[in-house]
Amino acid sequence: MSSVIAATRFSVLDRSRVREGHTASEALRDTVELAREAERLGYHRFWVAEHHGVPGVAGSAPTVLAAAVAGATRTIRVGTGGVMLPNHRPLVVAEQFGVLASLFPDRIDMGLGRSVGFTDGVRKALGRDKGDAEDFAGQLEELLGWFEGTSPTGVRARPSEGLTVPPFVLAMGEGADIAARAGLPMVIGDLRDRDRMRRGVERYRERFRSSAWAKEPYVVISGTVAVADTPERARRLLVPEAWSMAYSRTHGTFPPLPPAEHVESLAMTAKERGFFEAGLTGQLAGTEEEVERELEAVLKDTGAQEVLVTTSTYDRDALLDSYRRLAALAGLDGSATRR
Repeated sequence: MSSVIAATRFSVLDRSRVREGHTASEALRDTVELAREAERLGYHRFWVAEHHGVPGVAGSAPTVLAAAVAGATRTIRVGTGGVMLPNHRPLVVAEQFGVLASLFPDRIDMGLGRSVGFTDGVRKALGRDKGDAEDFAGQLEELLGWFEGTSPTGVRARPSEGLTVPPFVLAMGEGADIAARAGLPMVIGDLRDRDRMRRGVERYRERFRSSAWAKEPYVVISGTVAVADTPERARRLLVPEAWSMAYSRTHGTFPPLPPAEHVESLAMTAKERGFFEAGLTGQLAGTEEEVERELEAVLKDTGAQEVLVTTSTYDRDALLDSYRRLAALAGLDGSATRR
């Protein structure tokens, strides 16, 4: 095994993707079951996401789902990737994570993003607009202040004040600069644009300021990793998500994940085909040997300390097999019996 991979943490972000012919309830329960398996395999963290009004995603309340995941597991770190801070009042977010950290001490992570809704309709329903994301740095400072007890309002966040809940910034666009100035760990994606990822990591490290939350830069790279016994089977894992992304780009709505064989039988327009093929390229997908080679290259390129795997697909058995194969090639503690 590569020494670079052996020194790297591996974690999971699950977006509770709804599958064709299945319900949102099933998607959420699948997330909890995947968390149990990730813990058994030795993954470091398990994170859940925030999406609003998206037909193909059941994960709309990440702190609620994180509580269910933490309650169903014992040791794995649990968190969000992320709570979209502009959608919420920082005090409420601090209180939610304070409750989680009080219930599950030393296991909760606070991943934070700056996106505001998927469509104009969702933003209107949330009472937000695109401009609300512009003050993300200020919102982040206010949020951390509730834990530090420095709010100028005279209000105390209960039970948050005095607790240490590790914050992470999801770095899209200027997020790398915000993470660096705040002295926080950074999560950056996606693996398909390696040059952009590398530039973001370099900018973050150059501008990082030590803080009470992190003395040194900490980089988590995030993206799809699909492992199977043949390259063709690994590629098929990518097909449902690639089609859903292509459909969203051409129809304005993000649908449930279809079976790969259904997608492969579709007659796509040229535009759909272009987005679909783009979704299949640049991902880390292949046999153990191929993925190990690619992982080693991207880790050497970025110097990242952690990989956050975000793979989604229709076939749950194939998805679980992929995570097991990845755990084995990464030498995770719980995967020894799988080798």
